[in-house]
Amino acid sequence: MDKSGKLDMEKLMSAFQDFFREHSQHWVERFQYKEAGTQLLLQAFLQRIVNSGGRVHREYGLGTKRTDLMLIWFYDDNVQKVVIELKILYKSLKKTVNEGLEQTWEYMDKCGTKQGHLVIFDRTKKSWDEKIFRKTESFKDSEIIVWGM
Repeated sequence: MDKSGKLDMEKLMSAFQDFFREHSQHWVERFQYKEAGTQLLLQAFLQRIVNSGGRVHREYGLGTKRTDLMLIWFYDDNVQKVVIELKILYKSLKKTVNEGLEQTWEYMDKCGTKQGHLVIFDRTKKSWDEKIFRKTESFKDSEIIVWGM
C-alpha cells in the first residue's frame, strides 16, 4: 500500500513479473487449458494481497465484453478500482498492445476508473530479458501501464 492506503499497483505488478519469470513454467504447465493458467496464476498471486481489504473479480462483466480481472480495494471510506486486461501474444507485439489498450480503456471508461494495466504474456522461445518489460502508454487521455512477461 502507498501512504494514502491505496494498493501500490506498480510494486505489486513488478513483484508478479519477478514471480512469473521464476515460477511460471512449473505452474502453468499444471493446467490443462494453458491460456487459463496465466490468468489463474495472476489471480492467485493478487488474491493473497487483496484478501486483507478488497476483492479480485475474474471476468468482471462490463457491458457486452468482459475484462479479465478487476481489483476492488477499500481504503479510508474510498474505493480503488483497477482494471487488469490479460493477453497472450499471438500476433505482433505492437498489434497485441494496440488492441489491448483499446479494450483496457473501454473497461476503464465503463467502470469509471483511471487505473488500467495491460499484461502481455509472451510464450515464445525468447529469453526472459526480451519478454520482461514495463511501459506507460497513453490512450484517449488515459494512462495504461503495459507489462510484458
